[in-house]
Amino acid sequence: MIYLENIDNMGKNTLENLSAQNLSAESKRRLSREIISALIALACLLAGMVYSYIFPGRPTIPALIYVIGIVVESAGIFVAAIRGFLQKNLTNAMEILVVIAVLACFFDGQYQLAILIPVILNLAHFFEERSIMGGREVIDGLRRMQADTAILLAEDGSETTVDAKTLTPGQIILIKPGVSIPIDGKVVRGESNIDQKSLTGESMPQSVSSGDSVYAGTINLDGVLVVEVGCTYVDTSFSKILDMLEKSESISIPESRLLDRFMQYYIPLILTIAGAVALINSDISAAIAILVVSCPCGQMLVSSAPMIAALAAATRRGVLIKNSKFIEELTEIDTVVFDKTGTITEGALSISCCTPVDNAEKGAVMAAAAALACDSLHPVARAVMNSLDGDFLCERDWTVREIPGKGMRGTRGDDEICFGSTGWFAEMGYDLPQEPPHAGTINWVARNGQLLGSLCFDDTLRQEAPAAIAELRELGVVQTVMLTGDRTASAEKIRIASGIDEAYAQLLPEDKLARVRALRGEEGEENSSRVLVIGDGINDALALKEANVGIAMGAMGSDTAIQSADIALMNNNLENIPFVIRLARRTRSIIYQNLVLSFLISFTMILLSAFGLITALLGAFLHNIGAFVVLINSARIAREKK
Repeated sequence: MIYLENIDNMGKNTLENLSAQNLSAESKRRLSREIISALIALACLLAGMVYSYIFPGRPTIPALIYVIGIVVESAGIFVAAIRGFLQKNLTNAMEILVVIAVLACFFDGQYQLAILIPVILNLAHFFEERSIMGGREVIDGLRRMQADTAILLAEDGSETTVDAKTLTPGQIILIKPGVSIPIDGKVVRGESNIDQKSLTGESMPQSVSSGDSVYAGTINLDGVLVVEVGCTYVDTSFSKILDMLEKSESISIPESRLLDRFMQYYIPLILTIAGAVALINSDISAAIAILVVSCPCGQMLVSSAPMIAALAAATRRGVLIKNSKFIEELTEIDTVVFDKTGTITEGALSISCCTPVDNAEKGAVMAAAAALACDSLHPVARAVMNSLDGDFLCERDWTVREIPGKGMRGTRGDDEICFGSTGWFAEMGYDLPQEPPHAGTINWVARNGQLLGSLCFDDTLRQEAPAAIAELRELGVVQTVMLTGDRTASAEKIRIASGIDEAYAQLLPEDKLARVRALRGEEGEENSSRVLVIGDGINDALALKEANVGIAMGAMGSDTAIQSADIALMNNNLENIPFVIRLARRTRSIIYQNLVLSFLISFTMILLSAFGLITALLGAFLHNIGAFVVLINSARIAREKK
């Protein structure tokens, strides 16, 4: 089906067709066993029929041949049924019903039917799994997109091909054009364009040069890059994304739990109906047909098929779904809370002014700030480094500590530098002059207790922000809020430009947490809200965890973002926020439709079987109708363009 093919947008559309080469080793072994057992069973069926035709008066030998075929083909089904019965595992409900049908055929002397029923069922389920539900093999194929070898550069410039799993942080590797990048790292030398669709969903290549980060699973398109390894093979962003996809396959949502409770009564109900029909009609064939057509294939896919389709649609957009809040909470969201820097704004700050105080020089202010900003990924620190000329050399002997929501403090022997927000400096007792008239962010710099001056930073509203917020209102969001550690003037400027309802400024991470708690209120209270928080996953980690649903933006390469949020965006497109809400609502709607369709089809076929209109053999072919209707209906999620 089309929605499983779409999962391959995690890479380079390399998995358009599921083939034997994409199967895991265990899948290949299981497939071989199924084919061999089916061939042996069919050979026994043919041999028994030929023997009966040649020697019509000798029923014992054909019966023994048929029994061999029944045992060979049904052994695996019997084991699964017994395991499911003992463990009360309702995912084996189909095997339990098939075993009862096979036993009924056997004791009724219908040996040929006892062979054909499991053969046909296994054949139908094979095509169903391979063509529609082969998510396991797709993920295995995606995992192979991360290169397993790398070219290691020695100090003398020699090149050695090594296993990528042996790479350690700090080593230098060479990445040639057209090669998949094996590990997360930082470009040391070279320029190129990188295809990052596997992580971000963005079709446009990303230009990289010295100092830029590159990620495993992406493809180096046209230049030669020398890269410093940043992590181990298993800790790459790509590996974590695949682990998330694997966990997402087992998401349990309310509708599936409701179905599990119903299935506890399903098998006894079917056995009761089959027994009643057998007694009333004095014909076990109708009862066997009921057992066959009642195999709950469609019911088993009611929630899993829409979730796979939703995961495929989300992955195409660079959206990673981690847990069941995608359905449980996101569909009911009425309040959306945004971080400012890097979320509503581009996060690419630039220095607009440098104001020294007390006879300090601009160069001293910049040098002190840069000493702490060298190795920080904070937008303010990056802005400082981007403003310096290429001749500046980082002083790596500073011990720097970042204080979330406040700033940075660095020490080198008796030397100390502080670089941070107005609130933090006031808290430390500095007598700050009146701030310059500026709507952007202002940070102060001090060295050894002496105030040196301030740096002013400007940020840019994301182009798509006003449209995304307007679309959220169309989806029923009644309140939008912005929380920021920035100054009030800067926050108000962005609030007005974006169309957000309220803004709270100069907040520490714990203040953001308190605001989210206040918005949520107590469950059941009249003023309580269902809150969605969107942030960068670092300073906003507390708020993301407290929210009903947390979405981390720009999560590529960020462990904190992936761990703290329920949904992670590999890119920074705000239009993905209304998209994921629409997707959650659409998925829930499809699940409800599947519930009705699957049970309606099952009970219709049971009714037809009870009246003798469907035979057991025909039922073996038709029992999958419910499953395919559910799957086709679920595929509509991934087909929608918007």
